Amino acid sequence: MQRVAVIGAGSWGTALAIHLGRTGHDVRLWVREPELLDAMKASGENTMFLPGFALPDSVHPSGAFDEVLAGARLVVSAVPSHGARAVLRAAAPFIDRDATLISATKGLELDTLQRISQVIVDELGERRTVVLSGPSFAVEVARQLPTAVCAASNDLEAAEVVQQELRARYFRIYATDDVIGVEIGAALKNVIAIAAGVVEGLGLGHNSLAALLTRGLAEISRLACALGGRRETLAGLSGLGDLVLTCTGSLSRNRQVGVRLGQGHSLEDILAGMTMVAEGVRTTHAALALGAACGVELPIAAQMAEVLAGRKNAESAVEDLMLRPQRVEPESR
Repeated sequence: MQRVAVIGAGSWGTALAIHLGRTGHDVRLWVREPELLDAMKASGENTMFLPGFALPDSVHPSGAFDEVLAGARLVVSAVPSHGARAVLRAAAPFIDRDATLISATKGLELDTLQRISQVIVDELGERRTVVLSGPSFAVEVARQLPTAVCAASNDLEAAEVVQQELRARYFRIYATDDVIGVEIGAALKNVIAIAAGVVEGLGLGHNSLAALLTRGLAEISRLACALGGRRETLAGLSGLGDLVLTCTGSLSRNRQVGVRLGQGHSLEDILAGMTMVAEGVRTTHAALALGAACGVELPIAAQMAEVLAGRKNAESAVEDLMLRPQRVEPESR
């Protein structure tokens, strides 16, 4: 039984801990909030972020990095993007130099515009790092429903380790070396999902949603390719697959934010009523800044930024997108 550490006890971190525990690993789950840790130890489940799923006996929650990380050969980071750097910095002294790191965070760091694998290098130095991403609602993984994701790494041996250690009859993993494409796809699909929710909230129909997903994928691909990613990656699980799931699935937090924006609610009120993080809110601004630095136009993200900031209502944003100068398809870039 291999020791695995999971840093972050949100819905995705908890689902991965449960999954790893089921597949025969000795799992230590780092929990930030003391009150949540006490509740998990008392009830045997994460009633705040993933209620209804008992932690296997092989999953042990703890609030101490030394307990969680001691002897761990696999370290999964499932912390929201805005907190990833601080948590990794605190955990760094306890992470074994030879451990394989798995980044399960979908987002960009707002201040630096870095992808989370770049944040890992900043805080931990060059390590065996794998990005785990793809269409994967936490609750469905916890239910053991069939799921397929990507393991992206510049070290394909490390990706193969993740394939071997995380695979299950309901959990299939494809390896790739396009880390940039996978991380940009994972981050920006949340921005498009907010726009998809706006389409739903305004009652604009299926034609609008289909157009949004198609043009959203083109927008994500432009940025990923400008940064060095590959267009074909965005046609796969971590691009198109994750985009479709997040834009159409009722479990998507980012889509829910968009639905309520389309219904006329303010962002402040929407976020006040959420216990979990909608990564797309912060990622929208980071993506625009990254696009500007690369000379890449991101029209959907630009309109969502206006709506999120309260400078424009949802109807006006849709109208402005529709009235943009018309283009040819496919685009050369």
